[in-house]
Amino acid sequence: MPSFDIVSKINMQEIDNAINSVRREIGNRYDFKGATFSLEVKEKDNLILLTADSEYRLESIRDSMKVFATKRGVDARAFDFQKEEKAGGNMMRQEVKLRNGIEQEIAKKIVKHVKDTKMKVQASIKGDEVRVDGKKRDDLQEAMALLRSANFEIPLQFINFRD
Repeated sequence: MPSFDIVSKINMQEIDNAINSVRREIGNRYDFKGATFSLEVKEKDNLILLTADSEYRLESIRDSMKVFATKRGVDARAFDFQKEEKAGGNMMRQEVKLRNGIEQEIAKKIVKHVKDTKMKVQASIKGDEVRVDGKKRDDLQEAMALLRSANFEIPLQFINFRD
């Protein structure tokens, strides 16, 4: 019986490359001369910590991060920007959580979306991924197209397509 898995994984090496590119670009920008800023990647916590000395600079770092990550093939929806907060002195800090894996509630939305279409496929949740089974390859490809067109808050990848 043909099947495929739906996952949401982030290539941490590409995230690291994008962050290094952002550091290089921000360091060379005229509006950041003499400014204090930092970008820290905490892979174990799936977290990026941004600090800057003003809200404007923090926003510029955020925008550059989205652009460079997109250029490196990382979907911008993988970033979950938390609330900005003051961090002593005149510094601003913001945490960016990386969405790695499909959360239970989003997995339920995906399964419900597939079942509501009355297609000849079954979707089931397996940990942090969703498995879709069907009798025909064409049905699975139709389900993939449907899921690509739907707007979920996370980037989706389709793996393990089996006949």
